[in-house]
Amino acid sequence: MPAANPSDRALVARQAAHTRWARCDDPKAATAPARKGFLARFEREVDPDQTLDPAERARRAEHAMRAYMTRMAMRSSQSRRGSGSR
Repeated sequence: MPAANPSDRALVARQAAHTRWARCDDPKAATAPARKGFLARFEREVDPDQTLDPAERARRAEHAMRAYMTRMAMRSSQSRRGSGSR
């Protein structure tokens, strides 16, 4: 029977995630496709026409990803403070 409310669904999902990772032999290999896809997003963002040298594209993508993560951290901090301004 599925969980009846959002709180119970979150607990069921958390339990399933912990079970999955408890059975995983190589977590790094299991998440490699997701990490590759995430970085590819930033490579497309910084070089949509693929005209840059691969090394330069990777450098810019790394900075774009860091900017994204910093932006998320700032929003999280603002949310915890309750300011809500972006």
